[in-house]
Amino acid sequence: QVQLVESGGGLVQAGGSLRLACAASGRTFTLLTLGWFRQAPGKEREFAAAISGRGGYTRYADSVKGRFAISRDNAKNTVYLQMNSLKPEDTAVYSCAAASFLGEGDMHNSVRYRDWGQGTQVTVSS
Repeated sequence: QVQLVESGGGLVQAGGSLRLACAASGRTFTLLTLGWFRQAPGKEREFAAAISGRGGYTRYADSVKGRFAISRDNAKNTVYLQMNSLKPEDTAVYSCAAASFLGEGDMHNSVRYRDWGQGTQVTVSS
């Protein structure tokens, strides 16, 4: 089992930036595919971004492509989500998730992730 703890959420004005971090423990970090998902009030959870075990490939939802960047520091067992040009529709609880190796075609699929963090609130004001 992997323990995941997110940080970095908060309130920001539209057009601003935030960087989320997720610290992982409990398994060999480089074996994990890590994803960021988000859930807005009254909506289903949706995929935002994911990164492979050694960072060799990434995948993004169309809604965040070009504005968000996912990265990982394997020495610190931490994955990051840099969010730029934020919009009010980005407001949501953001959660990181971990899975054993996932192929690129599965990285967006929340049911393939076994371990989840508690989430961090991101609020973007207009």
